[in-house]
Amino acid sequence: MTQDLPLSLQLKVITPRKLLIDEEVGEVSLPSLEGYLGVLPGHRPLFLALGKGRITYRMAQKEEALSVQGGYAEILPEKVVVFTEQVEDEKEQPTEG
Repeated sequence: MTQDLPLSLQLKVITPRKLLIDEEVGEVSLPSLEGYLGVLPGHRPLFLALGKGRITYRMAQKEEALSVQGGYAEILPEKVVVFTEQVEDEKEQPTEG
């Protein structure tokens, strides 16, 4: 292993309507079609189809989560970008316009 591994990940969760999350995190758990996948800084590059479930992520000593209904995630050693069409928490907010 190399000593140049990143200490954190940049997590972005994007829907067609808005950027939901753009945070530095220590770890991420994603609901793939075959079960949950844990991602730590330095993870090998991967493109992942998401299933229905909860994305959980840890920032410092705090853990956050949000529900998704599917989508895709691009995983790189220093970042995770999630593209999803529907997020449960987003549906509860009124639509502007």
